[in-house]
Amino acid sequence: MSVTVQQILGLLQAVAPPALALDWDNVGLLVDAGTPVDGVLTTLDITPAVVREAVENDCQLIVSHHPVIFHPIKSLHADDVPALLMKNGISAICMHTNLDAAPGGVNDTLCDILGIAAEGRESFAEGCGRIGTTMPTTVEALAKFCADTLHSGVKYVNGQKPVTCLAEVSGGGGSYLQEAIDLGADCLVTGEAAHHIALLAKEKGVGLVVAGHWGTEHAVADVLAAHIAKQFPQLAVAHAEADKDPYSYLL
Repeated sequence: MSVTVQQILGLLQAVAPPALALDWDNVGLLVDAGTPVDGVLTTLDITPAVVREAVENDCQLIVSHHPVIFHPIKSLHADDVPALLMKNGISAICMHTNLDAAPGGVNDTLCDILGIAAEGRESFAEGCGRIGTTMPTTVEALAKFCADTLHSGVKYVNGQKPVTCLAEVSGGGGSYLQEAIDLGADCLVTGEAAHHIALLAKEKGVGLVVAGHWGTEHAVADVLAAHIAKQFPQLAVAHAEADKDPYSYLL
């Protein structure tokens, strides 16, 4: 039995209320094709390859983390992703910084992967990051764990002491390093960080693990798929196979 896009939107807004989104963001039902839903794909990004997979698998809805429409559209071409979605009768719900900040969202998912204890875990970075205790480890061991687990390219700045207080901000969170230091973090794990952030980590003697934007966030697509499948068991729901890191890495 089909469900409506609005029914799924209601579920997802309960999981990650739009009020949690930062004021510069664009979240919610960004493409409404007006089509009943029998199948759903979840993904970090909506790319042409993800749209093709949705068409091939008879999915009428894609739920993503990154907004498919972010800046105002001044022109639209037939091969642009929003146009491809409408052409194929596929709607798009996008949950960005609201899902970063939401309990059980992107950053709590990354915390669980990294082994940051749930008890005493606190939010920072405008609500989008987390900090807490972890079993004693080293920055190098954390970097290797991220490389093996997140399946993305990893670089790191070593710290001067063992890591027992770990901070993380998924995606482009390097700018929050000083805030993490002020909160007592021995290391920050994030997806992207500028050169001057690496210099700051070196200067302060704290660890910095840069594990890729896609690497630190793509696991949330499995979480979204699980929420939708539980609430709507009649739907075919899957994490898109085409949800891939856009980078290639030299070994």
